[in-house]
Amino acid sequence: MMNPAEFANIAESEQSFWWYRGMRRIMFSLLDPLARERQLDRVAEIGAGTGHFARELERRYRWRLFPLDLGWEGLAYARGYGVSRLVQADMCKLPYAAGVFDAVVSMDVIVHLPRGQEDQPMAEFARILRPDGLLILRVSALDILRSRHSQFAMERQRFSRRRLLALAVQHGLKPLGVTYANSLLLPIALAKFRIWEPLTRQAPSSGVTPVPAWLDRTLGAALVAESHWIRRGGSFPAGQSLILIATKGPAPTPGV
Repeated sequence: MMNPAEFANIAESEQSFWWYRGMRRIMFSLLDPLARERQLDRVAEIGAGTGHFARELERRYRWRLFPLDLGWEGLAYARGYGVSRLVQADMCKLPYAAGVFDAVVSMDVIVHLPRGQEDQPMAEFARILRPDGLLILRVSALDILRSRHSQFAMERQRFSRRRLLALAVQHGLKPLGVTYANSLLLPIALAKFRIWEPLTRQAPSSGVTPVPAWLDRTLGAALVAESHWIRRGGSFPAGQSLILIATKGPAPTPGV
C-alpha cells in the first residue's frame, strides 16, 4: 500500500506538475493507436488513486472506467472529482467476475507489494480480462534508481524489462510492446539518487512537490520529446519507468 500521506501531494500536483503532464503524454502516445484499432468499452483501472487519470481516460477515449483502489484517501478525491463506479478493494482479490473487462490499466501500483507478491495482482488482472483483452501496466524501473521518494511512497520493488516480461508471460499474457520511459533524465536521476541524496543524508520525502516554473518546463520538455519518439514507434533501453502493453490469450477450448 502506498503511503496515505502521499495522496494529498498527488492531488495537488498531478494536473500541472511536469512528471504527471509528461507521463500522461507518453501514455497517450501508446494508447491512442490502441483506441483507434480496438473496440474498448469496459476498462478497469486498478490502483486508481485520486481518480484523475481515470477521468482523463474517460474524456479522451469515451471508455467506461471502473476505478479501484485500496486506500479511501485517494477515492475521497475521486468522489470529489465526480468519478463514478468507484470501488475500494484489494488488487490481490478483485471483486469482479472473470473475463468482464476489455482492458485493465494499472499505473505504478504493483511496485507497492513486496518482491515475490507481484504474482497475485497479475493473476487477478489476467482473470478479469476477456480473451484478447489488453493489459496496460506501468511500473517503477531498475533497482539502482530507488530514491528517498521511493521510500516515502512505500515503494517495495522495481522492475527490469526481463522480469516484467517474464511475469506477464507466466500469467498467459502476450506482450505487444514494452519500453522504458523517463529515460532522457536518467543521468540526472542517477546523480541525484545515488550521490546527492546519500551525501546530504536526505530523509525520505515526496518527489512531487512543486519546482520553479523554469525547471518544471525544462524537465517536462524531456518527457514531451520522449512521447514524440514513442508515438513514432521508438522505445528506450533504460529509464525510470517501464511500460508494458500485453494481450490475454484466447480461452482454452474445452476438452483440449
